[in-house]
Amino acid sequence: MTHDLVVKALSEGRFKLLDHEAYQLLEAYGIPTPGYRVVSNYEEAIKAANEVGYPVAIKVISPDIMHKTDVGGVALNISSDDEVKRACQEVSSNVKRLAPYARVFGYLVQHMVQGGLEVIVGGLRDGIFGTVVLFGMGGVLTELYRDTSMRIAPITEDDALSMVKETKAYQLIIGYRGMPRRDIYSLVDIMVKFSRLIVDNPQISEADLNPVIMLENGKGSYVVDARFMLKPHN
Repeated sequence: MTHDLVVKALSEGRFKLLDHEAYQLLEAYGIPTPGYRVVSNYEEAIKAANEVGYPVAIKVISPDIMHKTDVGGVALNISSDDEVKRACQEVSSNVKRLAPYARVFGYLVQHMVQGGLEVIVGGLRDGIFGTVVLFGMGGVLTELYRDTSMRIAPITEDDALSMVKETKAYQLIIGYRGMPRRDIYSLVDIMVKFSRLIVDNPQISEADLNPVIMLENGKGSYVVDARFMLKPHN
């Protein structure tokens, strides 16, 4: 059954979930995200940063901006109240200058997960295969490696584990050359739940969780950025 957040976005003529809507959808399926708050000004942002814990990221919330970094709509590694104030002012100024057409609905203040291995979990609706789930290296390495595996959704835990093992990322996950082993089973859990999410919501045409940050064994994995593209389902 399609989630109310997806229905609401489409009813408003939006074909992309806002950042906080994406996190709410993930949380509805038990997929972990870092602490975050939605704010409208720097005073609220300072309070939110203290609540979720420094360091934080600040991201503009707008239905009209596809890539926030391209318009200076993101500030990272903010570690104090003064830095929060400056970051909010800079992000607001950047967006007004580089994306004057954009409607700004507020700002997202999000705790930044430190360290970890960045991977990507994605999904799309293919004209031949139907709904599929993808896995590969994430963050800035996604385009460099182009090393992904794919399965038809929904997937099982065994499917997810096989997908991970098919990629070069697996060697890093299990501790390549003395690197710490990553929490692979928390990743598998995210992949299985994500596959169910996209199957349940046929209006989602494309989605990616990038990056998913994998911490060391026993410390979990977290989705720190998510994108959900929508289209009406016939």
